[in-house]
Amino acid sequence: SHQSTMLSAKTISSKAVSARATRQVSANAASRPMWMPGATAPAHLDGTLPGDFGFDPLGLGVEKERLSWFAEAERIHARWAMAATAGILAQEIVNPDVFWYNAGSKVDSPIGILGLVAIQFWTMHYTEIRRWQDWKKPGSVDKDPLFGYSLAKHEVGYPAVTLFVPGPMEEMKLKEIKNGRLAMLGFIGMLMAAQVTGKGPIAALNEHLADPLGTTIFSKAVVIPGQAVAPTCAIPPSVDFNGITIPTPCFLDALWP
Repeated sequence: SHQSTMLSAKTISSKAVSARATRQVSANAASRPMWMPGATAPAHLDGTLPGDFGFDPLGLGVEKERLSWFAEAERIHARWAMAATAGILAQEIVNPDVFWYNAGSKVDSPIGILGLVAIQFWTMHYTEIRRWQDWKKPGSVDKDPLFGYSLAKHEVGYPAVTLFVPGPMEEMKLKEIKNGRLAMLGFIGMLMAAQVTGKGPIAALNEHLADPLGTTIFSKAVVIPGQAVAPTCAIPPSVDFNGITIPTPCFLDALWP
């Protein structure tokens, strides 16, 4: 009888612990920000990555190594997009007469387009290969082979020198990826607006503000059952740069039914 009582007490105690653990997990899941209210994150998205809101409906990041590479690729694209959108806006503010979309073709380079391509190929190749090596084997390229400078131990994809990081690193990681995602969407919008209007983002915004109801996405294009009105391409099909003709087609035809 005494043994039965002890077994019953242990069973009750185990169930209580299990119930508390289940409630704790449920509470953590409920308090975690998700991409959609009530959504459940897949098992491989456990919230440890910056900006992880449980969104992977196709299961593309199930493999741990692939998920790590996707996170690294998103960071790099986000940083390039933030630099690009800031540059486009700053250029239009400083010199509104220059259209950012074809501004590069008007640069008078003393080394020509082939020289620019060669310099970019070697510098970007060197940088990207070392970035890939650092992701593949963290810390393997922390020492500069030319100047002998060594980086302090750091997390892959983030700076070893935190002098210019304006806040706690974990907080900055989240802010960076959030702003980067907005910048990627913003750049796509600037690109498509440039192809439709032939204008920069600030000029297009001013045009909309001058006629809010008459200048919208619906005044440029609309899809209704059985019919699609596609916008026209407002940029030339090609540009000449240093005697070389470079095709610059619109992407619109591929995006409309």
